This record gives sequence, structure tokens and C-alpha cells, in this order.
Amino acid sequence: MKKLIIINGPNLNLLGTREPDLYGSLSFTEFMDKLKSKYPEVTLEHYQSNVEGELIDKLQEVGFSFDGIILNAASYTHTSIGIGDAVKAITTPVVEVHISNTFNREKFRHKSYISSNAKGVILGFGLQSYELAIQSFI
Repeated sequence: MKKLIIINGPNLNLLGTREPDLYGSLSFTEFMDKLKSKYPEVTLEHYQSNVEGELIDKLQEVGFSFDGIILNAASYTHTSIGIGDAVKAITTPVVEVHISNTFNREKFRHKSYISSNAKGVILGFGLQSYELAIQSFI
């Protein structure tokens, strides 16, 4: 059985209430319940933090023992060299995901410090971006 973790960065705890026109009306907890029932052959965990260092700590904690990491570092994608370095330092493959198409947004969102060290990048498919990442591991 594959063991995967979804790691979400800042403000993703507000899914379902934050900008529903961009991010949808489903909370991430509700979405996780759907994913777990759709992929019973996968052990699926979730972690969210608004704090950069906590995201780095979690990557280091799971980055040598899980089969895959699905990482939506949110705005830290575009600012955190530390998160990019953590992805590079671990052995567990990472798929970078984004709910929105970051290339359709502000110019500063076009740069990622994670992509060059990720197994792949999926963006712009709403919450389905996470499901596509799960499928890439199974």
C-alpha cells in the first residue's frame, strides 16, 4: 500500500470559505474524505501549516519514509528558498500542486523555488490537481 502525504501551506486551511470563485466551496477536510474513499489502496495523510519552518520540518520528517509527497506550498512556492532546498534534500519524490493556474495570476507567482527539484508540477485543475498527483504515484 502506497503511503502518501499532502502538505499544504499558508491559507489553504481556509479552503471552502476563501475566494470560492477561485478555490471552490469545498473544505479541504471534506475533499480529503472524498480522496480517502476514492483511493482506499492508498494510505493518505494531510498536514497544513501557515508557518514556513513547520513546512520544512514536516518535509524533513516524512521525506525519507513516505512513498510520495504532494506539496502545495501556496505563496511560499514563490518566496521560499528553504522549502525548495528541503525538497532537494529529501529522497521521497515530491509533486508540486496548485489549485489555480499560477501563470494566469500575478507575475511574481510565475517563479517556483520547488519545481526544479520536484518529480512533476500540476496546476490549474482546481482540487483535481491533488487527485492527478495521487494518480502519478499509483
